[in-house]
Amino acid sequence: MTTLHLDSLRLPSADLGPLNPLAPLVRSGDPHEGLPPEIDDPAMLERVGYGRLRSLMPYLTQDGYHRVRTDREQPTAVLENELLRATFLLGLGGRLWSLIHKPTGRELLYRNSVFQPGNLGLRNAWFAGGAEWNLGTTGHTALTCEPLHAVRVDDADGTPVLRLYEYERSRELLFSIDFSLPEGSAVLLAAVRITNPNADPVPLYWWSNIAVPEHDDVRVIAPANQAFHYAYDRGLHVIPVPEHGGRDVSYPATAPGAADWFFDCRAAGRPWIAALDGEGHGLVHVSTERLVGRKLFAWGNGVGGRNWQEFLCGPGERYLEIQGGAAATQFEHERLAAGETCSWVEAFGFAEADPQAVHGAWGDAQRAVERVAKELAPRALLENELAAAARRRDLPPTDVLHRGSGWGALEERRRELAGEPALASPGTPFIAETLGPEQAVWMELLATGELPVADPDEAPRSYVVGEGWRRPLESAGDDWNSWMHRGLARWHAGDRDGAYAATARSVELQPTAWSLRNLAAMERAAGRADRAAEHFLAARKHAPELRPLLIETLVALIEAGSAGEALEIIDALDARERVVRRVRMIELRAALASGELERAAALLEGHLVAELVPDDLQEGEDSLFALWTEFHALRGTDPVPALPAELDFRMG
Repeated sequence: MTTLHLDSLRLPSADLGPLNPLAPLVRSGDPHEGLPPEIDDPAMLERVGYGRLRSLMPYLTQDGYHRVRTDREQPTAVLENELLRATFLLGLGGRLWSLIHKPTGRELLYRNSVFQPGNLGLRNAWFAGGAEWNLGTTGHTALTCEPLHAVRVDDADGTPVLRLYEYERSRELLFSIDFSLPEGSAVLLAAVRITNPNADPVPLYWWSNIAVPEHDDVRVIAPANQAFHYAYDRGLHVIPVPEHGGRDVSYPATAPGAADWFFDCRAAGRPWIAALDGEGHGLVHVSTERLVGRKLFAWGNGVGGRNWQEFLCGPGERYLEIQGGAAATQFEHERLAAGETCSWVEAFGFAEADPQAVHGAWGDAQRAVERVAKELAPRALLENELAAAARRRDLPPTDVLHRGSGWGALEERRRELAGEPALASPGTPFIAETLGPEQAVWMELLATGELPVADPDEAPRSYVVGEGWRRPLESAGDDWNSWMHRGLARWHAGDRDGAYAATARSVELQPTAWSLRNLAAMERAAGRADRAAEHFLAARKHAPELRPLLIETLVALIEAGSAGEALEIIDALDARERVVRRVRMIELRAALASGELERAAALLEGHLVAELVPDDLQEGEDSLFALWTEFHALRGTDPVPALPAELDFRMG
């Protein structure tokens, strides 16, 4: 018998903290930017060059978290039958947090013992563990730390289905996932559906990222004999698998550093991937053909990889990820035509295979796992589930389990007034009750044609961009707030000159921290460091307590050659701000840029050297290594001592 019920999970959790109110005009620190792919495939190269987002607007950055954890209740939904129990974190992107094989009691996923955000997501905050649903663009979804809408839908025979859905704002797409565990099923079924409700094509990116425990004897197997290999600073290369560089890359525990292996499964027919231990036991992931990509990610054996895992999970923790995607690699975007819907089914189950075959020759291992995949999730099962999901897609929910955001309801209202097709269906309703303070200002714009009067000292709650909002924003009033939002919409549309003119008009009408900062960010993006620093300083006079603005200002001053002025600002901070880890690292950078080696030495050689590691250290960020190297170069140290282990977060 299949059951679906609500529950909660008590988990040591760091607070996500406040949203950063500063509009993210430029996407920062994308480790895949400028990637030189070594691919002899014109169609793939076209997909690599297509669809990359230059900013994360209209989303706000989630960078207000810290590393102090307290026990918190996380709302969950639990779907189970006789063989499997699946637990989902409804307030955190619908993450599949746990999948237990009940006959053996085995946890098939890596279930993190803490909720600790780190800067690995598109909006900064991301957390490790479970299976994550990534829609949008290269990286971890903007919704990974957001609530999703969750409802119960009953299948034709009355079996409960858990449906998660939301409106993804960066691509303006509607997505839903129907999770099903029919009676007696040995696999959890996930029917994914993505719809482009727009009048133009939209880039499509999807990857299901599945964390599993890493042990020395775990082997990752997929139906491929070559892979696209990415190791952060070495480009994208085609390599043979499993043997490459003198080792068997299918054993992640032997990886020297963090890397991705995108298995080339395009000729395999039905794609799958599995992570199996020395006894031939573990998780297998199978799908219909539309989800063509399969990937292995491992942190590797370097000090940096171990530090990252402890940073995200705690001492001694090890995990790897097996993944499935809509393209062969995560550097590509497919094209989803206007009005088009794409869908597929994924299956997750407990694999038991002959251990001698699993750990024998590559071909033997592939055949052994493929047999298990066919037994657990035969093609007919997945195709039938795909058809069943299509039949029930418009069935209204029998119960509402959890509310997501109000952005879908706002978009529904905008479309209604513009005479555009509805966003949702009866099966994925966006109701007016979900509208909240973040949407209130935009509801007034739609209702009256004007933005409400805004307090210049109050940070904006939210932003809207995209073609559907350009007309109402351009028609709004001649006030500072309307011009500020008009400038952001123009920037998002690629009209840089128009964006600057609108933002300058906002400042002319009413100097505010928000418009002055936006001018500064635009100047910085154009490479005008002096003017950027000037505007950042002006902005900070209006919001001196805003930490994200402080950090941007300090960086801009250093870039403009005014590191001494940055140090003066740091010296004037109160004790609470002085010890912020990101501020301490910037202080080190400014000290080096100013030639204040004694000050730099006090930071690098003191007993609190680990306090230089920012709470939001970014994936792939090598700032600490660069500063360490610069310090010793200025000192004339030869040879340069090894980077202290507690500062080493290098991915390679």
